[in-house]
Amino acid sequence: MSSTDTTTLVKDPGTDTASVEAGLDALDSVQIQRTPLGEVLRQKVLPPVLGVLLVIGVWQLAFSLELTTPDKLPSPADVWSSLTDLWYEGTLFSIIWTSVWRGISGFVAAVVIGTPIGLLVARVKPVRAALGPVLSGLQSLPSVAWVPAAVIWLGINNSAMYAVILLGAVPSIANGLVSGVDQVPPIYLRAGRTLGATGLAGARHVLLPAALPGYLAGLKQGWAFSWRSLMAAELIASSPDLGLGLGRYLENQREFNDMSGVLLGIVLILVVGVAIDLLVFSPLERRVLRNRGLLVTTR
Repeated sequence: MSSTDTTTLVKDPGTDTASVEAGLDALDSVQIQRTPLGEVLRQKVLPPVLGVLLVIGVWQLAFSLELTTPDKLPSPADVWSSLTDLWYEGTLFSIIWTSVWRGISGFVAAVVIGTPIGLLVARVKPVRAALGPVLSGLQSLPSVAWVPAAVIWLGINNSAMYAVILLGAVPSIANGLVSGVDQVPPIYLRAGRTLGATGLAGARHVLLPAALPGYLAGLKQGWAFSWRSLMAAELIASSPDLGLGLGRYLENQREFNDMSGVLLGIVLILVVGVAIDLLVFSPLERRVLRNRGLLVTTR
């Protein structure tokens, strides 16, 4: 091989550096454009609206074809009339807020209790061996099963409501955090210990941020369990001291044999659950994905 050929095989370090800098400049020069409002409405708003309209259309068709009697399947207009009755009575928002406040406050308490339990189970092997199966079993237990026990233990009051919420939500939150911690790469923990992040500092600055996707999934499931547990408790337990929530309203309409009110109660419970997911958990999920480079940001 000639000396000329040899020199052509030798790489110029300056050429590689220039290529890297050019690539970084190209990345920096990418313009992130704001998605037009019409496109956002078409992609995000129109599909669920069309889905709701389709359900209402099928519902109205079933009513018009008289597939069953009106006392078993009222029309959408009848349910709307029940909604307007609550509006004019001034009780609509108080009914919703009674349940929403209980659900949110019980869920916050479940997060405060479930998070340290999840960390303890995830990081301490003897605790995991003892409590891991218990948490899994509690998570699979229907929340309604706790209502009679809570009423006997605490009476028909708000304490029984919160007890049912905690017993339903805490296992889901703890198990979600355990799952998230199990997926944290060990190198993160070693790097944290090298930098001095041990004990509570390591859990706060390394473990929890790294386990955030699994933890967030547990929180989302915990809220679902909280809401379902509360509705089950309100359906079964009745007392003037509890006030009128969505579950109690639903049961009252059943006792009055008012199917329009029953369907309205079901719709309101569904709307609250969907609203919490869209307003709280969906933005949190997008933020977590965006921070990890898994979601394209548009402006």
